Amino acid sequence: MAKKTAKLKVIPLGGMQEIGKNMTAIEYKNEILIIDGGMGFPEDEMLGIDIVIPDITYLTKNAAIIKGLVVTHGHEDHIGGIPYLLKKLNVPIYGSKLTLGLIANKLKEHRITNAELNEVEIGSNVKVGSFGVDFIRVNHSIPDACALAIHSGAGIIFHSGDFKIDYTPIDGNVMDFQKLAELGKAGVTLMMCESTNAEREGHTVSEKVVGKTFDSLFADIKKNRIFVATFSSNVHRVQQIIDSAAKYNRKVVISGRSMLNTIGIAQSLGYINIPNGTLIDINEMNRYGDHELVILTTGSQGEPMAALSRIAAKEHKKIVIKKGDVVIMSSHPIPGNEKGVSKVINQLFENGAEVIYESLQEIHVSGHACREELKLVHRLIKPRFFMPVHGEYRHLKQHARLAMELGMPEEDIFMMSNGQTLELDKKSCAIGGRVPSGNILVDGLGVGDVGNIVLRDRKHLSEDGLIVVVVSMSGEDGSVVSGPDIISRGFVYVREAEELIEECRVIVKKCLIRCEDKNIREWSYIKNMIREDLKKFLFEKTKRNPMILPIIMEV
Repeated sequence: MAKKTAKLKVIPLGGMQEIGKNMTAIEYKNEILIIDGGMGFPEDEMLGIDIVIPDITYLTKNAAIIKGLVVTHGHEDHIGGIPYLLKKLNVPIYGSKLTLGLIANKLKEHRITNAELNEVEIGSNVKVGSFGVDFIRVNHSIPDACALAIHSGAGIIFHSGDFKIDYTPIDGNVMDFQKLAELGKAGVTLMMCESTNAEREGHTVSEKVVGKTFDSLFADIKKNRIFVATFSSNVHRVQQIIDSAAKYNRKVVISGRSMLNTIGIAQSLGYINIPNGTLIDINEMNRYGDHELVILTTGSQGEPMAALSRIAAKEHKKIVIKKGDVVIMSSHPIPGNEKGVSKVINQLFENGAEVIYESLQEIHVSGHACREELKLVHRLIKPRFFMPVHGEYRHLKQHARLAMELGMPEEDIFMMSNGQTLELDKKSCAIGGRVPSGNILVDGLGVGDVGNIVLRDRKHLSEDGLIVVVVSMSGEDGSVVSGPDIISRGFVYVREAEELIEECRVIVKKCLIRCEDKNIREWSYIKNMIREDLKKFLFEKTKRNPMILPIIMEV
């Protein structure tokens, strides 16, 4: 009788049917390997929330069997949640040089000093527990991006990470097609491949195209200051901006904390080459003419606190937009950020700047593979089973259809959601049970202390305002000593609605008299009666539902 093979479990905890907070657990024979630890941006209804991270309840419950965390690349949606993970789990981290440099800087900000960071040379294999992990070079919008091949008794799991196929990358390091072909020949049990651009036909354009656009723009702009807003992590883009600035004898000023940090790390590790004398401090700007300056800034996504947003809103302490300034928006809005980006562009135009954005010039190319590139990876890897990852449901669906177009049977393709478990061995694959998953909300220093009820209250307050009713009552006989006083915040302006406020006071008084007549002394009951009577009155009078907060003080 043949020996039964142990099943390997693939458990996505983030990045499925959403953009961001990418994290996946691989579990085999009582060992867990984690891939990435990302964060996501809050949705519009998550009022006041700074970032969103995956729920790691399953990992904390199984902390004893976690062998390590392997990281594909240094973007926030893959490393932004790592500090929060390390505060609960002490696991060794494996990644490429630049990726670990960015993680180390993030851990320093969180005052985490005991992390074990293991640098992996791209192209090599590391042992993490009983898992063998190949780090395979791919191209992306950040250097040192990797795909992963995870070897176990259940076969090879291939994880593409984020990638594009660029035959002319800025650093000359082309994707390792040979390794992909070798894996395909050896036999891959499951491929997990990113789906961000699965809807887009054709090929993603090379990053070098953007460099040519910068060159031509810098040549044409002879008298004015040039502002360039881009992702701080797009080190190759930053290099091309610096090269164009140096070519046309312009000094580069960096504005934005994340841009300063990333460029500092990339330069110290040898990923950016800045000619001597090109970089100047923001305080030295006034010593140079407009035709001698390039201001490199964060805020290409319209983030309210980013440097460009503050400049556009005239809130930056050291930089003011003036007539003739040229602002180049070198990025594409992440889904959900379109409104913020549009607002910044409008403000810049209003301030007298000339704004060049993606629909006007080829000043941004994606870091993600389009359909023809995805097809090539499918053909090279030739997986037995396929799980599309990293994308909204529509992206995953289109990627699944692409796999079927290439001849893969529908029953071998698995559309997953966060928390679902995929159980497989070399011959079979099936969706299993669920583990806890979802969003953990980070608000300031609070992690997970803001849940649905708090968000519901914030939404209620933001939409309808607040009425506070303050009453002082005797502790002896329950009679009203003073009040009721009515305080309005975000509902009506009291001085312009004195009549309405007085009517509210009368309603509350009648309610209190009713309670006294019935000898009702239970405060929670009295508060509910005040709330219900006032709610009914205010809706009839104003067709609004403010939050009503009765406060009873005992005297």
